Amino acid sequence: MKQAILARSDLNMTPGKLAAQVAHASLSAYLKTDSKTQKIWKNDGQTKIVLKVPDQDLLFEFKKIAEKHDIPAAIIKDAGRTQLEPGTITTLGIGPAEDSLIDDIVCDLSLY
Repeated sequence: MKQAILARSDLNMTPGKLAAQVAHASLSAYLKTDSKTQKIWKNDGQTKIVLKVPDQDLLFEFKKIAEKHDIPAAIIKDAGRTQLEPGTITTLGIGPAEDSLIDDIVCDLSLY
């Protein structure tokens, strides 16, 4: 089991901002997951990968793909308190789900 967190590379977020947005995406997607999957993932080490996407449009494309495969997905909008304008779409959390399902969806993306 693992999660994939997709983050926009075009926003040039600082490392701290990126970390916060990734955390939001991870938790939000996790909370959309059924309790059985949550328990398995928690007991299995909570594996996650962070990947780059070039823009907002691609985040929404990956969200559609994940949902088509019945994998929970959560888009994150920034509150606008620091670097970004309020409502800026920053990240997408996918899963947790079986490794092979996540890999099939994000196999062409690069690590962040």
